[in-house]
Amino acid sequence: QVQLAESGGGLVQAGGSLRLSCAASTRTFRNYIMGWFRQAPGKEREFVATITWHGGSTYYADSVEGRFTISRDDARNTVYLQMNSLKPEDTAVYYCNTARPEGSKWFGYGAWGQGTQVTVSS
Repeated sequence: QVQLAESGGGLVQAGGSLRLSCAASTRTFRNYIMGWFRQAPGKEREFVATITWHGGSTYYADSVEGRFTISRDDARNTVYLQMNSLKPEDTAVYYCNTARPEGSKWFGYGAWGQGTQVTVSS
């Protein structure tokens, strides 16, 4: 099973930027679609972005489209999330996971890591 370790979260003012990283412990990282998800206090975990094999295609939630960019480095078994123009409503614990589509939605299907906290102050 793929083990994942997220990092890069922190406290930032609205309008600021953060770059999250997720390192995966698997030799077959390049075979997985990878995604970022987030969970705000009192809310369900939600999809943020996904990236397919070799970075061929990317998908974003409407709420982050144009502000966030997902990328991957298969040589480093790492997926990234560049977050710009952050808003207080982006405050959440961010998780990466292997991802798959079900209909028009994306879901993480591997074991969840501990995530990394992102807090955006107004």
